[in-house]
Amino acid sequence: QVQLVESGGGLVQADGSLRLSCAASGRTFRSYTMGWFRQGPGKEREFVAAISWSGLWTYYQDSVKGRFTISRDNAKNTVYLQMNSLKPEDTAVYSCAATRSTNYSGSYYARAPLYDYWGQGTQVTVSS
Repeated sequence: QVQLVESGGGLVQADGSLRLSCAASGRTFRSYTMGWFRQGPGKEREFVAAISWSGLWTYYQDSVKGRFTISRDNAKNTVYLQMNSLKPEDTAVYSCAATRSTNYSGSYYARAPLYDYWGQGTQVTVSS
């Protein structure tokens, strides 16, 4: 069992930055592929980024490439999402998720049903 708690959301102006954190419980954190998803007002949940258990590969949705960076610190049981050059369309509830699947890479992990554990989410609001 893994419990995930996000933090770091808030209100920021366009072109600003935020860093989200996702703290995980459990000693097996390093065994999980981690992902970030978001759900904007009136929108479906969408994939944002994923990172392998080792941090050797990362994968991003096209709209955030070059602006967002996913990383993890297995010693701290934490995964991060650094968000720069934020746009109003980035406004959403951001949730982290963990999956025991580690055999693949990249776009395979963009699918929400693949993930076994989810956090409650943190609100990010970008004003224009």
